[in-house]
Amino acid sequence: MTLQPPVEPMLARAVESVPGPGMFGELAFEQKFDGYRALLFTPSTAAGELLIQTRRGVEIQDRFPDLVAAAGQLPHALVLDGELVVWDAKARRLSFEGLQRRTAARGRTARRGLAQTLPALFVAFDILQQDGVELLHHPYRQRRLRLEALFADHHLAAPWTLCPMTTDLLRAEHWLEQWTEVSGVEGIVVKALDQPYHPGHRGWYKLRRRDTTEAIIGAITGTTLRPQLLLLGRRDPHGHLRPIGRTGPLRAEAARLVGGNLTEAAPDHPWTGMRFASAWGSRAPLNITLVHPELVAEISADTAVDHGGLHRHPVRFKRLRLDVTAGEVPLFAAAPTDS
Repeated sequence: MTLQPPVEPMLARAVESVPGPGMFGELAFEQKFDGYRALLFTPSTAAGELLIQTRRGVEIQDRFPDLVAAAGQLPHALVLDGELVVWDAKARRLSFEGLQRRTAARGRTARRGLAQTLPALFVAFDILQQDGVELLHHPYRQRRLRLEALFADHHLAAPWTLCPMTTDLLRAEHWLEQWTEVSGVEGIVVKALDQPYHPGHRGWYKLRRRDTTEAIIGAITGTTLRPQLLLLGRRDPHGHLRPIGRTGPLRAEAARLVGGNLTEAAPDHPWTGMRFASAWGSRAPLNITLVHPELVAEISADTAVDHGGLHRHPVRFKRLRLDVTAGEVPLFAAAPTDS
Protein backbone atom coordinates (compact mmCIF):
# COMPACT_ATOMS: atom_id res chain seq x y z
CA MET A 1 0.00 0.00 0.00
CA THR A 2 1.52 3.31 -1.08
CA LEU A 3 1.61 6.36 1.17
CA GLN A 4 -0.61 9.30 0.27
CA PRO A 5 -0.69 12.76 1.88
CA PRO A 6 -1.41 13.71 4.52
CA VAL A 7 1.06 11.60 6.51
CA GLU A 8 1.90 12.56 10.09
CA PRO A 9 5.66 12.93 10.48
CA MET A 10 7.53 11.31 13.34
CA LEU A 11 8.51 13.95 15.91
CA ALA A 12 11.28 14.73 18.39
CA ARG A 13 11.13 15.78 22.01
CA ALA A 14 13.47 18.44 23.39
CA VAL A 15 16.13 17.25 25.85
CA GLU A 16 19.00 18.92 27.69
CA SER A 17 21.68 16.35 26.93
CA VAL A 18 22.36 13.39 24.65
CA PRO A 19 20.47 10.34 25.97
CA GLY A 20 22.63 7.30 26.63
CA PRO A 21 22.18 4.19 24.47
CA GLY A 22 20.43 2.32 27.33
CA MET A 23 17.24 0.74 26.06
CA PHE A 24 17.64 2.48 22.69
CA GLY A 25 20.76 0.65 21.56
CA GLU A 26 23.09 2.32 19.09
CA LEU A 27 22.35 5.96 18.28
CA ALA A 28 22.61 8.14 15.20
CA PHE A 29 23.01 11.92 15.23
CA GLU A 30 21.76 14.27 12.52
CA GLN A 31 22.28 17.98 12.11
CA LYS A 32 19.09 19.91 12.91
CA PHE A 33 18.29 22.63 10.40
CA ASP A 34 16.23 25.71 11.22
CA GLY A 35 13.52 25.47 8.59
CA TYR A 36 10.07 24.03 7.95
CA ARG A 37 9.42 20.32 8.37
CA ALA A 38 8.06 18.82 5.14
CA LEU A 39 7.25 15.49 3.51
CA LEU A 40 7.86 15.16 -0.22
CA PHE A 41 5.84 12.84 -2.48
CA THR A 42 6.90 12.16 -6.06
CA PRO A 43 4.19 10.98 -8.50
CA SER A 44 3.72 7.33 -9.45
CA THR A 45 3.86 8.20 -13.17
CA ALA A 46 5.40 10.88 -15.34
CA ALA A 47 1.96 12.50 -15.65
CA GLY A 48 1.80 13.33 -11.94
CA GLU A 49 3.20 16.25 -9.97
CA LEU A 50 5.45 16.59 -6.95
CA LEU A 51 3.57 17.15 -3.67
CA ILE A 52 5.08 18.89 -0.64
CA GLN A 53 3.24 18.49 2.66
CA THR A 54 3.86 20.50 5.85
CA ARG A 55 4.00 18.97 9.31
CA ARG A 56 0.31 19.91 9.73
CA GLY A 57 -0.73 18.24 6.48
CA VAL A 58 -1.05 21.32 4.23
CA GLU A 59 0.19 20.98 0.63
CA ILE A 60 2.50 23.86 -0.34
CA GLN A 61 4.15 22.77 -3.61
CA ASP A 62 2.67 25.83 -5.36
CA ARG A 63 4.91 28.02 -3.13
CA PHE A 64 8.05 26.29 -4.39
CA PRO A 65 8.08 26.18 -8.19
CA ASP A 66 11.86 25.65 -8.13
CA LEU A 67 11.46 22.36 -6.26
CA VAL A 68 8.64 21.27 -8.56
CA ALA A 69 10.83 22.05 -11.60
CA ALA A 70 13.66 19.94 -10.16
CA ALA A 71 11.45 16.94 -9.39
CA GLY A 72 12.64 15.23 -12.57
CA GLN A 73 15.85 14.31 -10.73
CA LEU A 74 13.85 12.10 -8.38
CA PRO A 75 12.45 8.61 -9.09
CA HIS A 76 8.71 7.93 -9.10
CA ALA A 77 6.65 6.74 -6.09
CA LEU A 78 9.13 8.14 -3.55
CA VAL A 79 8.33 9.70 -0.16
CA LEU A 80 11.02 11.64 1.70
CA ASP A 81 10.96 13.32 5.10
CA GLY A 82 13.10 16.39 5.63
CA GLU A 83 13.45 20.11 6.21
CA LEU A 84 12.71 22.96 3.84
CA VAL A 85 15.30 25.74 4.00
CA VAL A 86 16.08 28.77 1.85
CA TRP A 87 19.47 29.99 0.67
CA ASP A 88 20.08 33.73 0.52
CA ALA A 89 22.73 33.98 -2.17
CA LYS A 90 23.42 37.65 -1.51
CA ALA A 91 24.04 37.15 2.20
CA ARG A 92 25.60 33.71 1.56
CA ARG A 93 23.67 31.96 4.32
CA LEU A 94 20.48 30.08 5.08
CA SER A 95 17.62 32.45 5.84
CA PHE A 96 14.58 31.58 7.95
CA GLU A 97 13.07 34.96 7.11
CA GLY A 98 13.56 34.17 3.43
CA LEU A 99 11.71 30.89 3.96
CA GLN A 100 8.82 32.81 5.52
CA ARG A 101 8.72 35.12 2.52
CA ARG A 102 8.62 32.12 0.20
CA THR A 103 5.71 30.47 2.01
CA ALA A 104 3.74 33.74 2.34
CA ALA A 105 4.19 34.91 -1.26
CA ARG A 106 0.98 35.31 -3.26
CA GLY A 107 0.71 35.03 -6.99
CA ARG A 108 2.65 32.93 -9.48
CA THR A 109 4.89 35.81 -10.58
CA ALA A 110 5.93 36.68 -7.03
CA ARG A 111 6.70 33.06 -6.23
CA ARG A 112 8.82 32.62 -9.33
CA GLY A 113 10.70 35.83 -8.57
CA LEU A 114 11.48 34.76 -5.03
CA ALA A 115 12.57 31.35 -6.30
CA GLN A 116 15.33 33.16 -8.20
CA THR A 117 16.57 35.30 -5.31
CA LEU A 118 15.82 32.92 -2.43
CA PRO A 119 16.13 29.38 -3.84
CA ALA A 120 14.76 26.56 -1.70
CA LEU A 121 16.60 23.42 -0.63
CA PHE A 122 15.09 20.19 0.66
CA VAL A 123 17.33 18.59 3.28
CA ALA A 124 16.30 14.91 3.30
CA PHE A 125 16.85 12.91 6.49
CA ASP A 126 14.52 9.94 6.01
CA ILE A 127 12.94 7.82 3.28
CA LEU A 128 9.42 6.52 3.95
CA GLN A 129 8.65 4.94 0.58
CA GLN A 130 10.71 3.81 -2.40
CA ASP A 131 9.46 2.41 -5.71
CA GLY A 132 5.97 2.45 -4.24
CA VAL A 133 6.99 0.24 -1.29
CA GLU A 134 6.29 1.68 2.17
CA LEU A 135 9.30 1.50 4.54
CA LEU A 136 7.90 2.68 7.88
CA HIS A 137 8.54 -0.62 9.64
CA HIS A 138 12.15 -0.85 8.52
CA PRO A 139 14.72 0.20 11.16
CA TYR A 140 16.32 3.61 10.77
CA ARG A 141 19.71 2.10 9.85
CA GLN A 142 18.16 0.41 6.78
CA ARG A 143 16.19 3.50 5.78
CA ARG A 144 19.34 5.62 6.07
CA LEU A 145 21.32 3.23 3.83
CA ARG A 146 18.51 3.41 1.25
CA LEU A 147 18.51 7.21 1.46
CA GLU A 148 22.27 7.43 0.95
CA ALA A 149 22.07 5.01 -1.99
CA LEU A 150 19.27 7.09 -3.51
CA PHE A 151 21.47 10.20 -3.53
CA ALA A 152 24.47 8.28 -4.87
CA ASP A 153 22.65 6.26 -7.55
CA HIS A 154 20.71 9.23 -8.92
CA HIS A 155 23.57 11.73 -8.48
CA LEU A 156 21.20 14.06 -6.66
CA ALA A 157 22.34 17.64 -6.26
CA ALA A 158 20.77 20.95 -5.21
CA PRO A 159 17.98 21.56 -4.46
CA TRP A 160 18.08 18.02 -3.02
CA THR A 161 20.47 17.74 -0.07
CA LEU A 162 21.33 14.78 2.15
CA CYS A 163 21.24 15.63 5.85
CA PRO A 164 24.62 14.98 7.54
CA MET A 165 24.51 12.01 9.94
CA THR A 166 27.06 10.36 12.21
CA THR A 167 27.15 7.59 14.79
CA ASP A 168 30.21 9.17 16.44
CA LEU A 169 29.19 10.99 19.64
CA LEU A 170 32.34 13.15 19.64
CA ARG A 171 31.61 14.33 16.12
CA ALA A 172 27.99 15.07 17.07
CA GLU A 173 29.18 17.12 20.05
CA HIS A 174 31.49 19.02 17.70
CA TRP A 175 28.49 19.77 15.46
CA LEU A 176 26.54 21.02 18.47
CA GLU A 177 29.37 23.28 19.60
CA GLN A 178 30.77 24.50 16.28
CA TRP A 179 28.27 24.02 13.44
CA THR A 180 25.51 25.81 15.32
CA GLU A 181 27.51 28.98 14.81
CA VAL A 182 26.53 28.65 11.13
CA SER A 183 23.25 30.36 10.29
CA GLY A 184 20.51 27.77 9.73
CA VAL A 185 21.98 24.94 11.86
CA GLU A 186 20.52 24.98 15.37
CA GLY A 187 21.39 21.65 16.96
CA ILE A 188 21.26 17.88 16.54
CA VAL A 189 18.57 15.19 16.42
CA VAL A 190 19.22 11.83 18.10
CA LYS A 191 17.69 8.64 16.69
CA ALA A 192 17.98 4.95 17.54
CA LEU A 193 19.45 2.93 14.69
CA ASP A 194 17.02 0.05 15.20
CA GLN A 195 13.94 2.27 15.46
CA PRO A 196 11.07 2.06 12.94
CA TYR A 197 9.26 5.20 11.79
CA HIS A 198 6.19 5.93 13.94
CA PRO A 199 4.03 8.72 12.42
CA GLY A 200 2.96 11.29 15.01
CA HIS A 201 5.10 9.74 17.77
CA ARG A 202 7.78 11.74 19.61
CA GLY A 203 10.36 9.00 19.48
CA TRP A 204 13.40 11.08 18.55
CA TYR A 205 15.32 13.61 20.64
CA LYS A 206 16.47 17.11 19.73
CA LEU A 207 19.12 19.26 21.34
CA ARG A 208 19.43 22.92 20.46
CA ARG A 209 22.59 24.77 21.26
CA ARG A 210 21.97 27.16 24.13
CA ASP A 211 24.15 30.08 25.19
CA THR A 212 24.14 31.78 28.59
CA THR A 213 23.98 35.57 28.60
CA GLU A 214 22.33 38.53 30.36
CA ALA A 215 19.35 40.76 29.57
CA ILE A 216 17.39 43.55 31.23
CA ILE A 217 13.92 42.84 32.63
CA GLY A 218 11.68 45.49 31.05
CA ALA A 219 8.21 44.09 31.69
CA ILE A 220 6.37 41.13 33.18
CA THR A 221 3.09 39.30 33.07
CA GLY A 222 1.34 38.54 36.34
CA THR A 223 2.00 40.86 39.26
CA THR A 224 5.15 42.50 40.50
CA LEU A 225 5.00 40.22 43.57
CA ARG A 226 4.44 37.04 41.54
CA PRO A 227 5.62 37.57 37.96
CA GLN A 228 4.80 34.79 35.50
CA LEU A 229 6.83 35.68 32.39
CA LEU A 230 9.70 38.13 31.99
CA LEU A 231 9.94 40.35 28.90
CA LEU A 232 13.57 41.10 28.24
CA GLY A 233 15.53 43.78 26.45
CA ARG A 234 18.94 45.24 25.77
CA ARG A 235 20.04 48.78 25.12
CA ASP A 236 21.29 49.64 21.65
CA PRO A 237 24.35 51.87 21.08
CA HIS A 238 22.06 54.94 21.33
CA GLY A 239 20.75 53.90 24.73
CA HIS A 240 17.29 52.78 23.57
CA LEU A 241 15.91 49.65 25.24
CA ARG A 242 15.10 47.13 22.51
CA PRO A 243 13.02 43.97 23.14
CA ILE A 244 14.89 40.69 22.59
CA GLY A 245 12.43 38.05 23.82
CA ARG A 246 10.62 36.57 26.78
CA THR A 247 11.05 33.73 29.20
CA GLY A 248 8.87 30.70 29.70
CA PRO A 249 6.78 30.55 32.90
CA LEU A 250 8.86 31.09 36.04
CA ARG A 251 9.08 28.47 38.76
CA ALA A 252 7.51 29.51 42.07
CA GLU A 253 10.86 30.06 43.80
CA ALA A 254 12.21 32.16 40.91
CA ALA A 255 8.98 34.18 40.77
CA ARG A 256 9.26 35.04 44.47
CA LEU A 257 12.91 36.05 44.07
CA VAL A 258 12.30 38.24 41.02
CA GLY A 259 9.12 39.71 42.50
CA GLY A 260 10.97 40.75 45.63
CA ASN A 261 13.29 42.95 43.54
CA LEU A 262 10.91 44.49 40.97
CA THR A 263 9.59 48.04 40.99
CA GLU A 264 6.86 49.35 38.73
CA ALA A 265 7.97 51.63 35.94
CA ALA A 266 7.75 55.39 35.80
CA PRO A 267 5.54 56.97 33.08
CA ASP A 268 8.58 57.55 30.86
CA HIS A 269 9.37 53.85 30.44
CA PRO A 270 10.78 53.31 26.92
CA TRP A 271 8.19 50.58 26.18
CA THR A 272 5.18 52.70 27.10
CA GLY A 273 2.46 52.09 24.50
CA MET A 274 4.19 49.07 22.93
CA ARG A 275 2.28 45.83 22.32
CA PHE A 276 3.87 42.44 22.91
CA ALA A 277 2.68 39.19 21.31
CA SER A 278 2.06 36.05 23.34
CA ALA A 279 4.47 34.12 21.09
CA TRP A 280 6.82 34.77 18.19
CA GLY A 281 4.76 35.15 15.02
CA SER A 282 1.47 35.43 16.96
CA ARG A 283 -0.93 38.38 16.93
CA ALA A 284 -2.44 37.56 20.32
CA PRO A 285 -1.34 40.33 22.74
CA LEU A 286 0.13 39.82 26.19
CA ASN A 287 -1.25 41.71 29.17
CA ILE A 288 1.95 43.16 30.61
CA THR A 289 3.13 45.36 33.44
CA LEU A 290 6.12 47.60 32.75
CA VAL A 291 8.85 47.57 35.39
CA HIS A 292 11.85 49.77 36.10
CA PRO A 293 14.41 48.49 33.52
CA GLU A 294 17.42 48.07 35.77
CA LEU A 295 17.11 44.49 37.00
CA VAL A 296 19.36 42.00 35.14
CA ALA A 297 18.48 38.36 34.45
CA GLU A 298 20.88 35.62 33.43
CA ILE A 299 19.23 33.58 30.69
CA SER A 300 19.85 30.54 28.51
CA ALA A 301 18.81 31.00 24.88
CA ASP A 302 19.05 28.99 21.67
CA THR A 303 20.40 30.38 18.41
CA ALA A 304 17.06 31.02 16.64
CA VAL A 305 16.94 34.82 16.41
CA ASP A 306 15.05 36.80 13.77
CA HIS A 307 16.38 39.81 11.86
CA GLY A 308 14.86 42.15 14.44
CA GLY A 309 17.07 40.61 17.12
CA LEU A 310 14.11 38.80 18.75
CA HIS A 311 14.44 35.23 20.02
CA ARG A 312 11.86 33.06 18.27
CA HIS A 313 11.63 30.60 21.19
CA PRO A 314 11.17 31.47 24.87
CA VAL A 315 14.46 31.83 26.71
CA ARG A 316 15.10 30.17 30.07
CA PHE A 317 15.50 32.21 33.22
CA LYS A 318 18.49 30.97 35.21
CA ARG A 319 18.96 33.52 37.98
CA LEU A 320 19.00 37.20 38.91
CA ARG A 321 22.30 38.98 38.52
CA LEU A 322 22.11 41.48 41.36
CA ASP A 323 25.86 41.90 41.00
CA VAL A 324 25.50 43.19 37.41
CA THR A 325 24.13 46.58 36.41
CA ALA A 326 22.01 47.22 33.32
CA GLY A 327 24.94 49.14 31.86
CA GLU A 328 27.06 45.98 31.92
CA VAL A 329 24.58 43.92 29.87
CA PRO A 330 25.76 43.25 26.28
CA LEU A 331 24.42 45.76 23.78
CA PHE A 332 21.53 44.93 21.49
CA ALA A 333 22.62 43.59 18.11
CA ALA A 334 20.12 42.77 15.34
CA ALA A 335 20.88 39.94 12.98
CA PRO A 336 22.06 40.82 9.46
CA THR A 337 19.29 41.72 7.03
CA ASP A 338 18.60 40.09 3.68
CA SER A 339 19.26 43.35 1.85
